[in-house]
Amino acid sequence: MYKFCVLLLFVFFSINVNSQSILGKWKTIDDETGEAKSIVEVFSKSGKIYAKVVEVLDLGHKNSLCQKCADEDKNKPILGLTIIKGLSKDGSEYNSGEILDPKNGKLYKCALSLETKDKLKVRGYIGFSLLGRTQYWHRVN
Repeated sequence: MYKFCVLLLFVFFSINVNSQSILGKWKTIDDETGEAKSIVEVFSKSGKIYAKVVEVLDLGHKNSLCQKCADEDKNKPILGLTIIKGLSKDGSEYNSGEILDPKNGKLYKCALSLETKDKLKVRGYIGFSLLGRTQYWHRVN
């Protein structure tokens, strides 16, 4: 009976984490410095996942523009900028879209997945997922 209860709890917690939504506000953490950079809102539009910067936490960059961005994002304010575009759900992961790094203006392929209900794994990469960077964002309540 004890083993059955432990197994049941394990299944419940696994289902609970997988059923959590990535939608909402997240604090972005710089993977190089460990410092909080911004608050990003992840939202759904036309069945795809997007994210935009809703608050810049670094006072020195509150009014910064995306000077190195290309096309329609060039010289747009970072505040309000859509940085994740067009992700689709694929099992427990969201991928097949892009993430913009406003610091260098480059677009990368992107994958998102929940580590826990309050911790989002954000992977930006070139080519295939092994060549890239990972950040962990934390849910803002």
